[in-house]
Amino acid sequence: MSLTFDIGARLLYRDALLLVIDKPPGLPVHPGPRGGETLTDHLDGLRFGLPRRPEAAHRLDRDTSGCLALGRHAKALARLGKLFAGSAVDKTYWAVVKGGPDAESGRIDLALARRSDDPRSWWMKADPSGDPALTHWRVLGRAGGRTWLELKPVTGRTHQLRVHCAASGWPILGDAIYGSGPRGGSLHLHARTLTIPLYPKRDAISIEAPPPAHIADAVTRMGA
Repeated sequence: MSLTFDIGARLLYRDALLLVIDKPPGLPVHPGPRGGETLTDHLDGLRFGLPRRPEAAHRLDRDTSGCLALGRHAKALARLGKLFAGSAVDKTYWAVVKGGPDAESGRIDLALARRSDDPRSWWMKADPSGDPALTHWRVLGRAGGRTWLELKPVTGRTHQLRVHCAASGWPILGDAIYGSGPRGGSLHLHARTLTIPLYPKRDAISIEAPPPAHIADAVTRMGA
């Protein structure tokens, strides 16, 4: 990703409190211990006249693409933070996995914990003594030993979808941590929709992000 990246071209939704962008794969949301370019480097381009840049209201992994909500100021961030923390936001992801479930729909109810006590490590594992984590899934297509899944996380644990899929025997394609994907490969995980009940007297805001090329190509072969 280049610092000439046009974040304005990836804006999906804008109002007085909220922005939603289509985050490209391969770009971290927040600075990490290794440094390097992050989404934060580009957020001044989304101020639209406000004195401060917007900030991310939730997390997406570096290699995950799709809908990312930003609060435009402190009060907006606080309101969005409560909605995300309370599971009021409906999130739908697309994933292409190796193999796949036998059934057409189901749920994964596996608690998750950190693999390491190192606070810098985000790697997770299925652990009965960890934090509860629940994901609903539905098959959208199958072809060539791969399955296209719709994933709906009820909880929002770190790497939840990646660990849940891998622990179920069908890791997400391109996952170098929990699957057999090569480092630097393309993770086939996309935040397809967000539905946010931001305003009490209005309908929930629903935003959809188009899949990036590597996922669009994969799901097209499965009948999308």
